Amino acid sequence: MAMASIARRKASHFLNCTSGALRYSYSLTSSSRSFASGSDDNDVVVIGGGPGGYVAAIKAAQLGLKTTCIEKRGALGGTCLNVGCIPSKALLHSSHMYHEAKHSFASHGVKFPSVEVDLPAMMAQKDKAVSGLTKGIEGLFKKNKVTYVKGYGKFISPSEVSVDTIDGGNTVVKGKNIIVATGSDVKSLPGITIDEKRIVSSTGALALSEIPKKLVVIGAGYIGLEMGSVWGRLGSEVTVVEFAPDIVPSMDGEIRKQFQRALEKQKMKFMLKTKVLGVDTSGDIVKLTLEPAAGGAQTTLEADVVLVSAGRTPFTAELGLEKIGVETDKAGRILVNDRFSTNVPGVYAIGDVIPGPMLAHKAEEDGVACVEFIAGKVGHVDYDKVPGVVYTHPEVASVGKTEEQVKALGVDYRVGKFPFLANSRAKAIDDAEGIVKILADKETDKILGVHIMAPNAGELIHEAVLALAYDAASEDIARVCHAHPTMSEALKEAAMATYDKPIHI
Repeated sequence: MAMASIARRKASHFLNCTSGALRYSYSLTSSSRSFASGSDDNDVVVIGGGPGGYVAAIKAAQLGLKTTCIEKRGALGGTCLNVGCIPSKALLHSSHMYHEAKHSFASHGVKFPSVEVDLPAMMAQKDKAVSGLTKGIEGLFKKNKVTYVKGYGKFISPSEVSVDTIDGGNTVVKGKNIIVATGSDVKSLPGITIDEKRIVSSTGALALSEIPKKLVVIGAGYIGLEMGSVWGRLGSEVTVVEFAPDIVPSMDGEIRKQFQRALEKQKMKFMLKTKVLGVDTSGDIVKLTLEPAAGGAQTTLEADVVLVSAGRTPFTAELGLEKIGVETDKAGRILVNDRFSTNVPGVYAIGDVIPGPMLAHKAEEDGVACVEFIAGKVGHVDYDKVPGVVYTHPEVASVGKTEEQVKALGVDYRVGKFPFLANSRAKAIDDAEGIVKILADKETDKILGVHIMAPNAGELIHEAVLALAYDAASEDIARVCHAHPTMSEALKEAAMATYDKPIHI
């Protein structure tokens, strides 16, 4: 039955794609005519050159629209590429290599007298990766004929943006459709001043000149745990202070508990249900004043460096939004409809500045869908099927509902699990900490959520994302042949455990 359902789904998908191609062909012709004019105005202007903005600009140009992208940093890629996703993954990989060399190589028969950290070389490798990728995006702009303006853009009307260029000049960029894609900034905490030296944001944590003996991380979310992992592997004593009762509150509860135990085995310490009252930087050592979240006796915690990682906030101030009447919510997020349109005609918004997950890949999907609407097509982003990944070791990746969310919905469900301790590839490489957990509707077997903790969970999750996108059943995954030996077989076995029984446990 499951294989028959896949066949029917494939046939339906082919027909949908065929008719879609016909619609796209017609839309492209009609939209090209509607945008053709003798005006020097742009069809699309994008404010912000991060993952959402630069992708939107390239897609708009590919659809035949005259496009300009404005970026204040002078380097494309936004926070993600310059001081976020990319440099952090570079340091996560480098620090993991050092940790493996120091603690695991000998058991694989690879021995040497000593191993040491060359921090400047590690930082240089990170910077090289960032530089290469930013230049690569500039190359894509040239290839797709996107005009690139380096400077800070601010609305002066719904169709005009004043840009203070990085060379000290000013220019006005006009556009029929303007997309706000300015991303987000570090969320500050009352009474704590970030100096990017001893009190750092994620930006400063990516560029420390020496390994701190003691690092305190305020906030047990994705970024805090990743950066804590980097410096913990390199030798820092890491303590994570979190106001909430749990780390990564959005994570499935069962997976979260296993994840926290894994991090604790790596000597990361946690102080949960704890409030930071203040930070004293007057002496040689930073002193944090803490108290229980529910109130109680105050304590002091010392650190060489404090990382403030309490989340991010939309970057929507000083863009002139209020001048043209764009509506925002209390959090500063721009309110949009399902076509990414604001209340002001011709003004759109995508990515971190609108409601939804603050993730680079979500912003990219927003960008594509938004310009498809502008070009007269139909775009779509399903925020319920956006994967999330914590890039520690092991990684944790998820898509769809957590078990807590499924219970809250009142849905009858089944759970299938499979540990990597029973996966042959994981055992062969001696890296078997983790589990796959699948939630499926008890009556229909439709997959509701998938959660993976594994060394490469961020890669394994995409089979599950595709399955959810096509409303697959757990039996659909279970009956698809998976190569042996691979880590992916754990997902297959978890699917087997969901609708029937696994083989290898």
